[in-house]
Amino acid sequence: MEKDYFVHPTAVVGEAAKIGAGTKIWHFSHVMSGAQVGENCVIGQNVFISSKAIVGNNIKIQNNVSVFDGVILEDGVFCGPSMVFTNVFNPRSFISRMKELRKTVVRKGATLGANSTVVCGNTIGQYAFVGAGCVVTKDHPDYALVYGNPGKVRGWVCECAEEITFRSGKATCKACGKKYKKDRNGVRRIEIGEEQSPGKKERSKD
Repeated sequence: MEKDYFVHPTAVVGEAAKIGAGTKIWHFSHVMSGAQVGENCVIGQNVFISSKAIVGNNIKIQNNVSVFDGVILEDGVFCGPSMVFTNVFNPRSFISRMKELRKTVVRKGATLGANSTVVCGNTIGQYAFVGAGCVVTKDHPDYALVYGNPGKVRGWVCECAEEITFRSGKATCKACGKKYKKDRNGVRRIEIGEEQSPGKKERSKD
């Protein structure tokens, strides 16, 4: 049966791996049996995807990235060149700790910059942006702009990845016009039609 995804001749894909339609797996990459890779993904050169890793749809994994057991990438995640995941918190070469794996979750649309490191056991919120070289040591919320070592929330970003600035708890992206609200529960996008103008609110009270 003809495959509906592309595998470069130098890549190795296990027979039991699940690969979605339209995905491209490039030079010298290895996807182990049991791994799940969604549709329309781009798996760059020298990428390793372990047997219990889960990779969603429309994901780009750039060169020299290893996605280990316990890592879950939701749809639309971007993994920059040579960024690093871990899955054991306190490894020793002479002690087996594979039963102590800590799950790492990268939510929908998040970006992990080149050479960043995500310490296992943490969750990165949807559309968050982790800067190049950052070391993630704890959970970070949706839409957070995170950089430094250790990584800290330095600001907020739109779904289009442009930085946004909040005034009185609200922000509008100058690049794409999307609107956001920030309160003690975090940042969320304001959907079209969600907010009424003050005039309409006043009339609705009459």
